[in-house]
Amino acid sequence: MKQNHTDYMRLYDEMKNERASWLPVWKDLSAYLAPTRGFFDGQTPNNGRRADHKTLLDSDPCLAVEVLCAGMMSGLTSPSRGWFDLSLSPEELMELAGVREWVFEVKKRLEEVFAKSNLYGVLHGFYQEIAVFGTAAFLLEEDCEKGIRCRPFTVGEYCLGTDSAGRVNRFGREFFMTSAQMAEAFGKENLPPVLRRECVDGKMGSWHKVFHLILPNAAQDPMKEDNRTMPFSSVYFMEGGHLLRQSGYREFPVIAARWEVKNACDSYGRGPGWKCLGDVKMLQKMQKTKLVALDKSTNPPMMVSAGVQGEVNLLPGGITRYNGTTDAAVRPAYLVQPDLNALEASIAQVRSTIRAQFFADVFLSLSSQNYSNMTAAEVAERRQEKMLVLGPVLERLKNELLDPLIDRSFNLLARQGLLPPAPPSVQGLEMKVEYVSMIAQAQKAAGLSALSQGLAFAANVAAAKPEVLERVDYDCALEEGLKALGVAPALLKSPQDTAENNPSADGTVPAGTV
Repeated sequence: MKQNHTDYMRLYDEMKNERASWLPVWKDLSAYLAPTRGFFDGQTPNNGRRADHKTLLDSDPCLAVEVLCAGMMSGLTSPSRGWFDLSLSPEELMELAGVREWVFEVKKRLEEVFAKSNLYGVLHGFYQEIAVFGTAAFLLEEDCEKGIRCRPFTVGEYCLGTDSAGRVNRFGREFFMTSAQMAEAFGKENLPPVLRRECVDGKMGSWHKVFHLILPNAAQDPMKEDNRTMPFSSVYFMEGGHLLRQSGYREFPVIAARWEVKNACDSYGRGPGWKCLGDVKMLQKMQKTKLVALDKSTNPPMMVSAGVQGEVNLLPGGITRYNGTTDAAVRPAYLVQPDLNALEASIAQVRSTIRAQFFADVFLSLSSQNYSNMTAAEVAERRQEKMLVLGPVLERLKNELLDPLIDRSFNLLARQGLLPPAPPSVQGLEMKVEYVSMIAQAQKAAGLSALSQGLAFAANVAAAKPEVLERVDYDCALEEGLKALGVAPALLKSPQDTAENNPSADGTVPAGTV
């Protein structure tokens, strides 16, 4: 069924009404944890909203958020080291002629495009949004110069909707553009008459509200190539109902992730910011109480007798006149002697709770603790134990951020002809993505402890019965252990190369050996 502009406006209003109950909490989170984030109350661009420094007396919670963002950036999607590998399933396909080289070249092209695009800059803000508000999103589109281009969003600027499985498949936003920007983006001929006149008269500096909807396309037809029959519809329109552009996407182009969801029907998530908002408010109040106590102890309210003439001058060297025939006195109305040590201890405890909620203690563990008496293996094991607490978060981000990011980028580059052609033997097969980031490796390395304990147990039993070692496949144990540590398989020689370089490996004695 063909939809008109009133249908699109109604669909957007429905999504906006579903979002309304989340806005009050988001505004609180923005005020206390991310004063530079959030788009509320119809703000226009270039609006330098001031941070409320009467609210933000202690910046430690904002610092904890930044530590989490930096940790997620380096731990999940580090720009300086590889964080994903590509392969085919089953593994035997990788041994076909030209396949391994093709997979390596595809990975290299993806990494190059990620590095030269604005992806990593957008991801830093993405992690801040999802940590504070529990939801984050950005639009991933093709770019004729750099391959891909990301458009970041902030909370309050967009609306989301989900399908029956809880996957985000609807997106709507409202934003502002000048008539000059609209003429460049949509073409002057597609603007309403009022805006076309603005372009002719040169009055192109005023802001106009534009709406954008991305929805599943009920009229999709895989047999057609035009952009209006693609799986997802994309519609730009104005508040008055004027349609600016109608097109489509082959995949859902919005990368939207939630930290955690209460149930599958929730379009938005909840993150660490939700859990510690009360602690953050308490910390700011405690800092205010401390400052008031310090102010009263150093500059207390005064009592002045009737013999003092005029105002009391409390500045160093100041003169206060009084009637000499009467007793004159200037003294504090009451003494304030705050227990600053107890107050500082309480503040430190609240700060520690907030940092723990944002996993700052996890990411700063190696720099904040003394490991001088530990071996390198013990330090690595301690770090892996701390990283395990991020396991559930990693799994959700894998499904809602990393997988869609790589799938969408691969398809965009393939359609632009920026990827090498696949060998005929594997054309049409699905690629397998394996994540090798620091956090992902910490998850995998947790199984290394069981492997080490099993081998040690076998060695203990062998002390009494040596023949049991014949049942242990040490070659397999070595491969599994290196895989858990994230070591490249190329490090190991093949059994054939080992036999050639070491003729005694098969149990025979070389000629001439006594």
